[in-house]
Amino acid sequence: MFLRKETLDFMLFRLESRIIFLHDPDAMSTDFSIYLASSLYIDSDHPAVRAKAAALAAGAVGDAAIAARCFAFVRDEVAHSWDYQRNPVTCRASDVLQHGTGYCYAKSHLLAALLRANGIPAGLCYQRLAVGEAGPPFCLHGLNAVYLQDFGWYRIDARGNKPGVAAAFTPPREQLAFPVLALEERDLPEIWPAPLPQVVASLTVYATVQDVAAHLPDIELLPLQK
Repeated sequence: MFLRKETLDFMLFRLESRIIFLHDPDAMSTDFSIYLASSLYIDSDHPAVRAKAAALAAGAVGDAAIAARCFAFVRDEVAHSWDYQRNPVTCRASDVLQHGTGYCYAKSHLLAALLRANGIPAGLCYQRLAVGEAGPPFCLHGLNAVYLQDFGWYRIDARGNKPGVAAAFTPPREQLAFPVLALEERDLPEIWPAPLPQVVASLTVYATVQDVAAHLPDIELLPLQK
């Protein structure tokens, strides 16, 4: 299985026409429908996802409290595939929930699905980070943005904590897993309603956690404006 470059470009163009950006002054007037919809990989209408979302929301008051519970569940109860060397490779939110494992991208798909199933707008965000302590190589890192009534769009990172990684839900202050340090690293500003095609390709073409690690998705950066 492979995706031709022109197919990727077309899919990105189709998505870009509908996304919003972090810190956009017009974000308050956003049509949230695409950030609430169930889709192929963020299948928030799956019965197991809906049941888990309802269980996490039970007794919680307000969207921030529900979002905090969903975040903590995905961060702490779903194993990061590489940290735990755990197969199978997952991509669809319901599969991440079923198998209890996923790369950061897959975990972000599950978190978005749980939030959407609870009626809370959620999307996908990405950073470009060095694979090791310094790059090259570089790869994308997947996380989420959630829309909270009292705070607006707020980024959260449920990849899973470990020594040196301490992501938390502390709105309005972000506490993400990784800082952006090197010149070639980036906090990418888009909030995507669906996964990027190169992320889907990495999680669906390769059969094992080790194969994915050898083919992590990346993007070509646009030149920085001076």
